[in-house]
Amino acid sequence: MASSEEDGAGSGSQEEKEKGRKRRLGALATAWLIGYNIAMTAGWLVLAIAMARFYMQKGTYKGLYKTIQKTLKFFQTFAVLEVVHCAIVRTSVLVTGVQVSSRIFMVWFITHSIKQIQNEESVILFLVVWTVTEITRYSFYTFNLLNHLPYFIKWARYNFFIILYPVGVAGELLTIHAALPYVKKTGIFSLRLPNKYNVSFDYYYFLIIVMASYIPLFPQLYFHMLWQRRKVLHGEVIVEKDD
Repeated sequence: MASSEEDGAGSGSQEEKEKGRKRRLGALATAWLIGYNIAMTAGWLVLAIAMARFYMQKGTYKGLYKTIQKTLKFFQTFAVLEVVHCAIVRTSVLVTGVQVSSRIFMVWFITHSIKQIQNEESVILFLVVWTVTEITRYSFYTFNLLNHLPYFIKWARYNFFIILYPVGVAGELLTIHAALPYVKKTGIFSLRLPNKYNVSFDYYYFLIIVMASYIPLFPQLYFHMLWQRRKVLHGEVIVEKDD
């Protein structure tokens, strides 16, 4: 009896230690996520102010990308951590991965690499959309983690995307389309035969495939957000009907 009581006490103590460790990890994870989202909100606010100031001073968007590109590259690349965050907040790795990778691709492999298109109107279009979207999204996450979410932020998070998402996609597609002639002319990122790797890769046709991939991916992501909107704003529970 004494032995079993001692074992029980030891087991209870171990359980308490495990619970305490989980609580500490939970608190650390929450603190990290709050800090991350505050930093990202601030970063995109800096971008918004820089863009507005540039246009007010210059009266044109020509040269805007060159002015804000370092800040854009830093914060958009830093967003790759959101794929890791999926393990903490239990969101879809696939959805998050597609969104983050497509943004990083647009920044580094399109607008950064093909400088001739940096003054295209379509670039400014998706930059403005990204900026408004990210300020709204990261401020939503921040206030939500702090358990003090203003209704306007919640409303904006689940309504702005209805217009911004398709407009942003249009800006991205038009930018890739504008890049095609330069890619074809320069052969950037392409690998021609013969070569020591015995592999051929044509970046021009790869971009065409990327553009085509928007056709199946965009509706899925868009309707996923619409479903989230119905659930969060209207509290709808979608029940599958029995056959």
